Amino acid sequence: MKVLVIGSGGREHALCWKISKSPKVKKIFCAPGNAGTSGVAENVALKAEDIEGLLKFASGNSVDLTVVGPEAPLAAGIVDAFKMKGLQIFGPDRKAAQLESSKVFAKNLMRKYSIPTADYGAFGDYDEAVKYLWKFASDKKLVVKADGLAAGKGVLICNGTKEAGSALTCVMREKVFGAAGKEAIIEEYLEGEEASVQVFVDGEHYAMMVAAQDHKRVFDRDEGPNTGGMGAYAPAPVFSEEVRKKTEARILKPLISGLKKEGIEYKGVLYVGLMISGTDPYVLEYNCRFGDPETQVVLPLLKTDLIEIAEKINQKQLDKLKIEWYNNSAVSVVMASKGYPGSYEKGKIITGLSEAQKLENITVFHAGTAAVGPDTVTAGGRVLSVTGTGYGLKDAMEAAYKAVPMIKFDGAHFRKDIGGKAFKK
Repeated sequence: MKVLVIGSGGREHALCWKISKSPKVKKIFCAPGNAGTSGVAENVALKAEDIEGLLKFASGNSVDLTVVGPEAPLAAGIVDAFKMKGLQIFGPDRKAAQLESSKVFAKNLMRKYSIPTADYGAFGDYDEAVKYLWKFASDKKLVVKADGLAAGKGVLICNGTKEAGSALTCVMREKVFGAAGKEAIIEEYLEGEEASVQVFVDGEHYAMMVAAQDHKRVFDRDEGPNTGGMGAYAPAPVFSEEVRKKTEARILKPLISGLKKEGIEYKGVLYVGLMISGTDPYVLEYNCRFGDPETQVVLPLLKTDLIEIAEKINQKQLDKLKIEWYNNSAVSVVMASKGYPGSYEKGKIITGLSEAQKLENITVFHAGTAAVGPDTVTAGGRVLSVTGTGYGLKDAMEAAYKAVPMIKFDGAHFRKDIGGKAFKK
């Protein structure tokens, strides 16, 4: 069969890499792809948001299945458009994708179906949002969120109401996150440890993947501004068996049941960002697709054919498939451009890639890269995800951090503590 993967990041390279291992697949296209995807797929010069162009390409090239990586085309209704043309596609439709495209929708749904999350207020009016802050003590720690899609950066953690007021100004008045700031959420700050659990869902049945832990802050020890993710590891020990059972009972079952009551059939991958306080899980956010960089540590641990899983989901027969995992660990370290998550330069030549990829238990997933003649150059903020695997987390960390220094480009920076939190458990 022929498969089209939509997107250009590390997640999409990991998807192409995993799909290439399926005996069912003869040809992979990636639109638009990057320098790494070109090694396992044919890159197609179409943007992920060009739904009409992607429709024509999939139809004209007899694509059997399209796999959507990023959130923007899902929120724009690419699944609905493909289904109208009778084309097979993997991902939730536009109504279901509201779980990510509107934080207000997601929070209201959680409140309605008693899913544990932080207490909050949602506002479309700036002055009303500021008045809401008056109810809190001045030193109260709060979180301000832009309602819509903001590439993982629309969450501002505020040490007190003064900072929260400044954050509201950035989001709602200065429109730092663009249209995502039309509405905003103010919520109480939850204490605990974060984890990410991704879930295969076919509308009726679900299967949890190996839990991972992302590292959002740009610097070691979780310092500096939020990013799209500076690395991840899996499995995350904070997601214990007790936490897993509570997540199923309190979050997944009520959510899937609630969506059905709302007339929404969720098919695809559901990402649940959790704050775990003691052994109690609370929802921080939902995403309607594979996470990035979590995908880069979860897919290397997946033994079952991803294409077979996607087919069973589309057929609403996920319960008929036993999904198996390798008993290994994985650590992925993101190498970023100088200045990220702020402004950065592109076009820096990357060296050492082939040497690093020759190391045992190492896979380098490209994100913001491009091919320029014989060179691979930087083309984004997050440039590469260097993933190491091993029989335990220590082995996986050692593998990843042996490979990272071998890869060089001007201004490269990365965190040196990815996976370290696990050893506190």
